Amino acid sequence: MKIVIATDSFKGTLTAYEVCSIISEEIKIILSDAFISIKPFADGGEGTARAIISAVGGQWIQKEVMGPLQSMRITAGFAWLPGRMALIEMASASGLELLSADQMNPLITTTYGTGELIQAAKEEGARKILLAVGGSATVDGGVGAAMALGWNFLKENNEPIPLGGRGLEMISRIVPPEMPIRSVDNQLIPFEVLCDVDNPLCGENGAARIYGPQKGATPQMVQRLDRGLAHLARIVREQLNRDIANVPGAGAAGGLAAGAMAFMNATLVSGIDTIINYSNLRNDMKSADWVITGEGCFDRQSLSGKVISGVVKLARQTKTRVGIIAGQVNIPPEEYTKMGIQVAIATKPAGMSLDEALQNSRSLLRLATRHFVKKYLTYYK
Repeated sequence: MKIVIATDSFKGTLTAYEVCSIISEEIKIILSDAFISIKPFADGGEGTARAIISAVGGQWIQKEVMGPLQSMRITAGFAWLPGRMALIEMASASGLELLSADQMNPLITTTYGTGELIQAAKEEGARKILLAVGGSATVDGGVGAAMALGWNFLKENNEPIPLGGRGLEMISRIVPPEMPIRSVDNQLIPFEVLCDVDNPLCGENGAARIYGPQKGATPQMVQRLDRGLAHLARIVREQLNRDIANVPGAGAAGGLAAGAMAFMNATLVSGIDTIINYSNLRNDMKSADWVITGEGCFDRQSLSGKVISGVVKLARQTKTRVGIIAGQVNIPPEEYTKMGIQVAIATKPAGMSLDEALQNSRSLLRLATRHFVKKYLTYYK
């Protein structure tokens, strides 16, 4: 029997690699002759860089950069992959998890450190840059990252705007760097933004209104940030002849996706589809009897641009049985079986508090895996 294990992390408790490893160990105890291929995954948010290194090889290159706040210096980094490709996970430099609750303020948080990582990848000799944009602490339209790459954003008096979302509405003039971002052999570096949301930059479904509150924005801040993003889009259209306001996905990461389009000539691509393609998951699943996937909570959001959705979609093409092991399962069997999922098992027992389940995540995952193997894998063996 061949089994592919392709899970996301259980956020806050287990990394994707730990989840895959625990499931693999438990299967081997019961089915010692099973052939197991583990593929730790992420959907373009936190953990994406580590997951793709695990899948395709490469190394993690550390750099000290600015954190989400101008006063912060942190050790972040990027994945250096075969073919001189860099994958930059913006959350490592500009992520929400780097801040305490009282530090969250998208009027002042910035993507500048993400821009420093991009510059470092360029200096390393990158021929292509992938930008994973999940988990941001920012709503600055990618202006901070662009500043780190040599772009200038000036007020009416020709002074530079401040970092953070507060500076957006002050922009009067955009001054590009003397040279676009080129590789060491003087070729333009192609950028791809790994993005699985369809929010536009501004408006009712835009970056500020949908994601601003979870980054610390009050209702008044949300209005100001949305005005600032709309102003940025207008200035970019007038001065750079680029329309970034209504592109689906442009609002990802507080508008960093839009900024990457405007200032790095980036294209937006599906995060999970890109990672699946680079990981060679399709070929593995073609010959597999089962694929096991999962994340912290299997709910309807899991079916839109998340790891589970990508694996299930691929399994329908490869005709592979799908088992889900997740911390919680919030979709009824009659619904998930219609999608081609054979079974979904929760590690958290009914009646157990979430805090207790999180504290015992490893042992609960082992128990759930044993149950899955004995009831389903041995039955289909």
